[in-house]
Amino acid sequence: MSVAHARVSPAADETYLGTVRRLASAQKKAARGAPPYSIYVNRRVGRYLAAWAYRAGLTPNMVTGISAAFTFTGIALIATVAPVWWLGIVVWLLLAAGYAFDSADGQVARLRGGGSASGEWLDHVVDALKISTLHLAVLISAYRFFELSNDALLLVPIGYCIVAAVSFFAMILNDQLKAAHGAASASAAVTGPASTADGRSRARSLLLVPTDYGFLCMLFVLLGFPVLFFIAYAVFFVANAAHLTLASVKWFTDMSRLG
Repeated sequence: MSVAHARVSPAADETYLGTVRRLASAQKKAARGAPPYSIYVNRRVGRYLAAWAYRAGLTPNMVTGISAAFTFTGIALIATVAPVWWLGIVVWLLLAAGYAFDSADGQVARLRGGGSASGEWLDHVVDALKISTLHLAVLISAYRFFELSNDALLLVPIGYCIVAAVSFFAMILNDQLKAAHGAASASAAVTGPASTADGRSRARSLLLVPTDYGFLCMLFVLLGFPVLFFIAYAVFFVANAAHLTLASVKWFTDMSRLG
């Protein structure tokens, strides 16, 4: 069944697994070299959540609201609770659940026959708020609870906040400008032999691990051990800053070709 003719509610004879299979058949193709957690873990978990939400009669905006509730509860805990061993696990689970429901809202929209402009707007605004406040929460936690050797280290979460916000905006803008000029997406391009392309795709996927929000969520398991957490967090920041720098050159070149 095509997305254009999808049902707003499941048929009486459709099982939960039937809904999952129907959603999987309409799944968007992953871009080559996409971050591994987001594609192989989060999207699949989101599929099962989407099937549940769809059968429960939830709208995509309701699912976005659930995602926001999980995510911002985790972010609030980072900023307000002194780091202990269990806090990192709770924060990780909350952020991971929020991320999974973030994947589910778009999939619910496809099951219901397509999303709306207001739903897409809400989803992107929540994402933008999440990306900025997460790193600001780390800044607050580091200032209040960490025993940093130098106050200059507080620049790390500030810099991470800037890099994350600019990266998110640039990727959204790339898609909008390419769509406005009728340009093909990166996932549509095929170059070289399949084996070579697959090898490069896997290598790129591994290199993008630090830029994957799912792995950033997992990083908070270390929150109860501030020194280990901050070292790993700083490594992720450097990797994301380097990626943004290199990607910006490519993105600017791509935009130049659009005329």
